[in-house]
Amino acid sequence: MSSAQKADNHATPFSFTPYPIKEGEEYMNEAQVEHFRRILQNWKAELMKEVDRTVHHMQDEAANFPDPNDRATQESEFSLELRTRDRERKLIKKIEESLENLERGDYGYCETCGVEIGLRRLEARPTATQCIDCKTLDEIREKQVS
Repeated sequence: MSSAQKADNHATPFSFTPYPIKEGEEYMNEAQVEHFRRILQNWKAELMKEVDRTVHHMQDEAANFPDPNDRATQESEFSLELRTRDRERKLIKKIEESLENLERGDYGYCETCGVEIGLRRLEARPTATQCIDCKTLDEIREKQVS
């Protein structure tokens, strides 16, 4: 088995080979779409595994400790884990939206101004829906409102 095959077997959502950009290549062509589909699907699958692990962990570790301090510690750990899973649930929704955009042909284009988001930005943040300029302006506006 080659090292590339080994890497694929234990790939995390962000352990992929960056897309090799070719001179004059059309943006969001079939190869690029497939590259991002794989990234998004791997990321979603990894998050889903975490959800399953959490469920099993909470079922297996749930105990009715007689000591109130032990009980409070366990409840605190479970609460933290559930908050993390809630954030991941929201992220899974964003990933699903990105996959839908990919199917529609809208993926990779800024939802605000319509320009190309860029391959490297999408590799860094596969659920990005805005180009860096529009995102920066949003963040500036957000700071002014807060």
